Amino acid sequence: MNEMKNYDLGANLFYKTQKIVNLPLLSWDLFASHFDTLCKSHSDITALSAIATNNKWNYKSMFTEELVKKEHVILVTDAQLRIVHATHNMYKMNGYTSKEVMGNKPKMFQGEATCQEQLRHVSKAVKNEMPFEVTLMNYRKDGSLYKCWIKAEPIFNTKGKIVNFIAYEREVA
Repeated sequence: MNEMKNYDLGANLFYKTQKIVNLPLLSWDLFASHFDTLCKSHSDITALSAIATNNKWNYKSMFTEELVKKEHVILVTDAQLRIVHATHNMYKMNGYTSKEVMGNKPKMFQGEATCQEQLRHVSKAVKNEMPFEVTLMNYRKDGSLYKCWIKAEPIFNTKGKIVNFIAYEREVA
């Protein structure tokens, strides 16, 4: 019974941070897989908010919308394109855990089948500190291919200096 009490308390805590209306419990999630996803999403949103605060982002965050509602993977790099945060759901998309990609550059997901023209487009946008949207052929941890839609943009601090890049990603057919 204690597990259900903790589940209710945890779910209530998470939902209070969301802009949604709580509904009465109509069924029991006995395996708690949805609860686990909610907890990981909450943890990611907390970490992303901390990065935004610490780097004094001049950016309106849409983390909940992108992560919870749209189920996008969120990847944040520093200004030198080293990954500083990857959301938990990246594992489902490409087999890498967040810890495995930290400190690496997003090029780690690319290879021979990745379109060089698209990479030049991305490189030019990054160099010019501009947003971009592309679909790239990427590689999973096991070496298999997947198409990855990426919408990314530079993040500036309140003084106008670029501090991070943020990318919203999902696998597409």
